[in-house]
Amino acid sequence: MIIRSAKIEDLEEIADIENCCFPKAEAASKEALKERIEAFKDCFFVAETEEKIVGFINGCISNEDTIQDEAYESICYHDPSGKYQMVFGLDVLPDYRHQGIAQQLMYYFIKTAKNRGQLGIVLTCKEHLIGFYEQFGFVNEGKSASTHGSVTWYDMRLLF
Repeated sequence: MIIRSAKIEDLEEIADIENCCFPKAEAASKEALKERIEAFKDCFFVAETEEKIVGFINGCISNEDTIQDEAYESICYHDPSGKYQMVFGLDVLPDYRHQGIAQQLMYYFIKTAKNRGQLGIVLTCKEHLIGFYEQFGFVNEGKSASTHGSVTWYDMRLLF
Protein backbone atom coordinates (compact mmCIF):
# COMPACT_ATOMS: atom_id res chain seq x y z
CA MET A 1 0.00 0.00 0.00
CA ILE A 2 1.14 3.52 -0.76
CA ILE A 3 -0.15 6.83 0.55
CA ARG A 4 0.03 9.72 -1.87
CA SER A 5 -1.56 13.08 -2.57
CA ALA A 6 -4.95 12.92 -4.23
CA LYS A 7 -5.20 13.99 -7.87
CA ILE A 8 -8.24 15.30 -9.71
CA GLU A 9 -8.13 12.08 -11.76
CA ASP A 10 -8.97 10.23 -8.53
CA LEU A 11 -12.25 12.09 -8.04
CA GLU A 12 -14.60 9.34 -9.23
CA GLU A 13 -13.06 6.72 -6.95
CA ILE A 14 -12.93 9.15 -4.04
CA ALA A 15 -16.58 10.14 -4.47
CA ASP A 16 -17.62 6.46 -4.66
CA ILE A 17 -15.72 5.70 -1.44
CA GLU A 18 -17.27 8.71 0.33
CA ASN A 19 -20.76 7.60 -0.65
CA CYS A 20 -19.99 4.07 0.52
CA CYS A 21 -18.67 5.21 3.90
CA PHE A 22 -21.17 7.90 4.89
CA PRO A 23 -24.95 8.25 4.74
CA LYS A 24 -26.15 10.75 2.13
CA ALA A 25 -26.84 13.45 4.75
CA GLU A 26 -23.23 13.26 5.97
CA ALA A 27 -21.30 12.50 2.78
CA ALA A 28 -19.40 15.24 1.00
CA SER A 29 -20.72 15.94 -2.46
CA LYS A 30 -18.61 15.15 -5.49
CA GLU A 31 -18.34 18.89 -6.11
CA ALA A 32 -17.10 19.52 -2.56
CA LEU A 33 -14.52 16.74 -2.89
CA LYS A 34 -13.33 18.22 -6.20
CA GLU A 35 -12.93 21.64 -4.60
CA ARG A 36 -10.99 20.12 -1.70
CA ILE A 37 -8.58 18.28 -3.98
CA GLU A 38 -7.96 21.46 -5.95
CA ALA A 39 -7.74 23.81 -2.93
CA PHE A 40 -5.81 21.73 -0.42
CA LYS A 41 -4.20 18.81 -2.20
CA ASP A 42 -1.40 18.95 0.37
CA CYS A 43 -4.04 17.91 2.94
CA PHE A 44 -5.82 15.26 0.88
CA PHE A 45 -4.21 11.82 0.73
CA VAL A 46 -5.30 8.49 -0.70
CA ALA A 47 -4.30 4.96 0.27
CA GLU A 48 -3.73 2.89 -2.83
CA THR A 49 -3.14 -0.82 -3.16
CA GLU A 50 -2.70 -2.65 -6.44
CA GLU A 51 -3.51 0.61 -8.28
CA LYS A 52 -6.88 0.86 -6.51
CA ILE A 53 -7.78 3.61 -4.07
CA VAL A 54 -9.08 1.91 -0.93
CA GLY A 55 -9.26 4.88 1.41
CA PHE A 56 -8.47 8.53 1.94
CA ILE A 57 -8.12 11.29 4.51
CA ASN A 58 -8.66 15.00 3.99
CA GLY A 59 -9.22 18.32 5.71
CA CYS A 60 -8.28 21.94 5.48
CA ILE A 61 -5.82 23.94 7.56
CA SER A 62 -7.39 26.66 9.68
CA ASN A 63 -6.88 28.97 12.61
CA GLU A 64 -10.19 27.73 14.02
CA ASP A 65 -9.77 25.24 16.86
CA THR A 66 -13.04 23.42 16.15
CA ILE A 67 -14.69 22.45 12.88
CA GLN A 68 -17.63 24.61 11.84
CA ASP A 69 -20.26 22.81 9.75
CA GLU A 70 -19.85 25.38 6.97
CA ALA A 71 -16.24 24.28 6.48
CA TYR A 72 -17.38 20.95 5.07
CA GLU A 73 -18.93 22.73 2.10
CA SER A 74 -16.68 25.74 1.59
CA ILE A 75 -12.97 25.90 0.93
CA CYS A 76 -12.88 29.50 2.22
CA TYR A 77 -11.93 28.15 5.68
CA HIS A 78 -8.62 26.84 4.31
CA ASP A 79 -5.62 28.91 5.38
CA PRO A 80 -2.31 27.24 4.46
CA SER A 81 -0.59 29.15 7.27
CA GLY A 82 -3.23 28.21 9.85
CA LYS A 83 -2.50 26.67 13.24
CA TYR A 84 -4.63 23.54 13.04
CA GLN A 85 -5.06 20.69 10.61
CA MET A 86 -8.71 19.67 10.32
CA VAL A 87 -9.92 16.18 9.46
CA PHE A 88 -13.08 16.27 7.38
CA GLY A 89 -13.08 12.60 6.51
CA LEU A 90 -11.20 9.37 7.05
CA ASP A 91 -12.74 6.81 4.70
CA VAL A 92 -11.81 3.19 4.03
CA LEU A 93 -13.77 0.82 1.82
CA PRO A 94 -15.59 -1.84 3.88
CA ASP A 95 -13.65 -4.74 2.32
CA TYR A 96 -10.37 -3.13 3.38
CA ARG A 97 -11.25 -2.22 6.97
CA HIS A 98 -9.51 -3.77 9.99
CA GLN A 99 -6.26 -4.03 8.04
CA GLY A 100 -4.56 -0.95 9.49
CA ILE A 101 -5.26 1.33 6.53
CA ALA A 102 -7.14 3.97 8.53
CA GLN A 103 -4.35 3.96 11.12
CA GLN A 104 -1.68 4.40 8.45
CA LEU A 105 -3.60 7.28 6.90
CA MET A 106 -3.99 8.94 10.31
CA TYR A 107 -0.32 8.51 11.21
CA TYR A 108 0.63 9.98 7.83
CA PHE A 109 -1.70 12.94 8.40
CA ILE A 110 -0.28 13.52 11.90
CA LYS A 111 3.30 13.39 10.64
CA THR A 112 2.50 15.77 7.79
CA ALA A 113 0.81 18.28 10.09
CA LYS A 114 3.72 18.15 12.54
CA ASN A 115 6.23 18.66 9.73
CA ARG A 116 4.28 21.71 8.54
CA GLY A 117 4.42 23.18 12.02
CA GLN A 118 0.73 23.01 12.88
CA LEU A 119 -0.15 23.11 16.59
CA GLY A 120 -2.40 20.09 16.32
CA ILE A 121 -5.28 18.33 14.60
CA VAL A 122 -8.99 18.70 15.24
CA LEU A 123 -11.90 16.58 14.09
CA THR A 124 -15.42 15.55 14.93
CA CYS A 125 -16.52 11.94 15.19
CA LYS A 126 -19.43 9.80 16.26
CA GLU A 127 -19.40 8.33 19.75
CA HIS A 128 -18.41 4.81 18.65
CA LEU A 129 -15.20 6.18 17.08
CA ILE A 130 -13.91 8.09 20.10
CA GLY A 131 -11.70 5.17 21.20
CA PHE A 132 -10.25 4.83 17.70
CA TYR A 133 -9.03 8.42 17.75
CA GLU A 134 -7.87 8.27 21.37
CA GLN A 135 -5.28 5.66 20.35
CA PHE A 136 -3.47 8.43 18.43
CA GLY A 137 -3.55 10.78 21.41
CA PHE A 138 -6.72 12.69 20.56
CA VAL A 139 -8.67 13.99 23.55
CA ASN A 140 -12.46 13.92 23.60
CA GLU A 141 -13.66 17.45 24.32
CA GLY A 142 -17.33 16.48 24.54
CA LYS A 143 -20.33 16.92 22.32
CA SER A 144 -19.77 19.16 19.37
CA ALA A 145 -21.96 22.09 18.35
CA SER A 146 -22.00 20.45 14.91
CA THR A 147 -25.35 19.38 13.54
CA HIS A 148 -23.89 18.01 10.31
CA GLY A 149 -26.14 15.27 8.96
CA SER A 150 -28.47 15.72 11.95
CA VAL A 151 -26.42 13.40 14.17
CA THR A 152 -24.46 13.81 17.40
CA TRP A 153 -20.74 14.51 16.96
CA TYR A 154 -17.88 14.77 19.43
CA ASP A 155 -15.02 17.28 19.20
CA MET A 156 -11.61 15.60 19.30
CA ARG A 157 -8.26 17.39 19.55
CA LEU A 158 -4.65 16.26 19.28
CA LEU A 159 -2.14 18.91 20.32
CA PHE A 160 1.52 18.47 19.43
